[in-house]
Amino acid sequence: MNTPIFDFLQNYSRSNTLRCHMPGHKGIGFPLPFSFDITEINGADSLFEADGIISQSEKIMSSLYGTQSTVYSAGGSTLCIQAMLKIVKDEGRKVFAVRNVHRSFLNACALFDIDVQWIIPDYTDGILSGTIDLQKVESLLSKETAPSCLYVTSPDYTGKIADIQSLAQICHRYGSVLVVDNAHGSHLHFFDKSIHPIYLGADMCCDSAHKMLPALTGGAMLHTSSKKYAPLLKNAMSITGSTSPSYLVLLSLDLCNRYIYESIRSDIKVGTQSISTLKARFSQSLIFSDGDPFHITVKASECGLNGNELADELRNNGVECEYSDSRILVLLMSPLNTQADYIRLSSALEKSLKNVKKYPPSESRFTMSLPQKAMSIREAVFSPQEEIPVECAEGRVCASVKVPCPPAIPIVASGEVVNSESIVLFKKYGIKSIIAVKDMR
Repeated sequence: MNTPIFDFLQNYSRSNTLRCHMPGHKGIGFPLPFSFDITEINGADSLFEADGIISQSEKIMSSLYGTQSTVYSAGGSTLCIQAMLKIVKDEGRKVFAVRNVHRSFLNACALFDIDVQWIIPDYTDGILSGTIDLQKVESLLSKETAPSCLYVTSPDYTGKIADIQSLAQICHRYGSVLVVDNAHGSHLHFFDKSIHPIYLGADMCCDSAHKMLPALTGGAMLHTSSKKYAPLLKNAMSITGSTSPSYLVLLSLDLCNRYIYESIRSDIKVGTQSISTLKARFSQSLIFSDGDPFHITVKASECGLNGNELADELRNNGVECEYSDSRILVLLMSPLNTQADYIRLSSALEKSLKNVKKYPPSESRFTMSLPQKAMSIREAVFSPQEEIPVECAEGRVCASVKVPCPPAIPIVASGEVVNSESIVLFKKYGIKSIIAVKDMR
């Protein structure tokens, strides 16, 4: 497997060239990574105008995922989401979005002045059901006379996976496009049967390689299945992307190709077997959510546990979790975790469960109605703002989403009015203040 970016950087690092160019450290007198950290010198290509080593590496990645085009991001899936929405905006499409969105989606809507028609997902104990009402989606899209787009986050933060194939079929039936935030799913193409959004029919999606693959933080990919969108990706990313992307991040994406080609499928098999063994061991004491197996999500409150307290006990036993609140605990693994890691996790869970406090099991359903909209997302985000206690927030307009809760669903989005129901939910999820549009009266 060729690694054109790595090969170039390694050769340059060894060349003893006098670096009369950026960056300022000059690769001298520092640990190894610094000597690989360069700028767009001769032969190093340029991310947003790639026609050399970066383009070669991206084409390898595209072939591994079976896409029409794949391009790299050194700015995480945030940059990819901005690019996807820029393309959608340029086409004049109305955006429908399932509301379990990352805050980067809202920020991108503010940047490009996109208003959203929301689809409310179903949560129980902080976990999305994974089921999107297909009839509701079809009803919305079938009645829409303007060009449209459906935006879906899958997998969500807890690992739940939407029915992407059915959603893609509905979208294409009505001339809509399906855009997927697949930040947590860069590994999904490499199961025995691919469940990656592009394979299942999505028009565009982003993958955060650093979440599930051996990439440095900030490494991501933007994929498309569309010949129409393929030539648009780079320019769309350049609008908000840094003109000095990290070559260390690009190097790590390049090396992901080798890992995918050589190891990921066997590692997934070993990992899923180890996870099945772990879940079976604790089947009498813990209730796990289904979905992507590498998201080990514990329904703590249904087990009579407090997720935060279980996380503290695990921390005492040498395990740091991805996320916890009073209802759930997320242990985010990846194909790179070894059997020894799962043995260690199993031991830590066993010790922690002996010490953690037990409560009566409970189940609570997250329900909400959409708050009244007072202004556009863009107008709210770029208005003068102030932070206020939630007790004083009724009637105020949300300026920016400070805390998404349950994981990745805003109770009130930018431009919406806080009501009494919102305040109850804020308090329930431990949110003590909000960023509101400043009252200029």
